[in-house]
Amino acid sequence: MAHSDYQLIVGDRGRIVLPAIVRSKLGLEPGTRILLHEEPDGTLRLRPYSAVAVKNRGMLADVGAGRDSMVDELIKERRAEAERERSS
Repeated sequence: MAHSDYQLIVGDRGRIVLPAIVRSKLGLEPGTRILLHEEPDGTLRLRPYSAVAVKNRGMLADVGAGRDSMVDELIKERRAEAERERSS
């Protein structure tokens, strides 16, 4: 997708309107959630939430990989505790 610059005007209530061509290219419809990020240099970055979700999907997939779930661990602990009580 070609990158372009567009001049936007901030309205009296702080609103900006994205040009129709941009909304069309990105598939933005009324009600689409947008993430506004202020960069350290003061520039602003707009991204549809869906794009953020796709980028971050699976980010935590490897956390705890190869381990039992917390529920399984709790069940094992409870069973071991019950066995100790029966043995004593």
